[in-house]
Amino acid sequence: MRNRYFFGLLMLAIIAYIIISGCTGNTETNLSGNTTLTRATTAQETNQATDATNTEGMAIQKIEVFHFHRTQQCYSCKTVGAYAEETVKTYFSDELNSGKIVFEHINAELPENKERTTKYGATGSSLWIGVYMADGSFSKEENTNVWYKIKDKQDYMNYLKQVLDQKLEGN
Repeated sequence: MRNRYFFGLLMLAIIAYIIISGCTGNTETNLSGNTTLTRATTAQETNQATDATNTEGMAIQKIEVFHFHRTQQCYSCKTVGAYAEETVKTYFSDELNSGKIVFEHINAELPENKERTTKYGATGSSLWIGVYMADGSFSKEENTNVWYKIKDKQDYMNYLKQVLDQKLEGN
């Protein structure tokens, strides 16, 4: 009886672990190309800009909008990327055509994407915005707020449009 109880708790713990870590992207590829686990970041940590510099009033040379993902993607991961792509194509077609804005889906697990994945610090499914300034400086920021907006496509698109408009204005 005691062994059954222990086995049941063990199975429950394993299932809970799989569910919790299923789509959090808490892995990263090290320099040798091996995938390793990393600690989960809190919402407060991910909402803080990574290497973001004050770009207010400066001339923007180019903006990169990258949807980093893993080979296996859940519904939410696919939706974040699809809505981001649709937003950029709908509201920023001129900037896309001119190269001022670049959008890509990037599989972070593929070796050919290692350089950009490392540059941005992406460890799983995420939406990153990189800004190149006319003075040669670069800032990058992971936008975690989009995850809270995937249930309402228009809200997501309006939000991301506003973020990109601000970036284009140098804010």
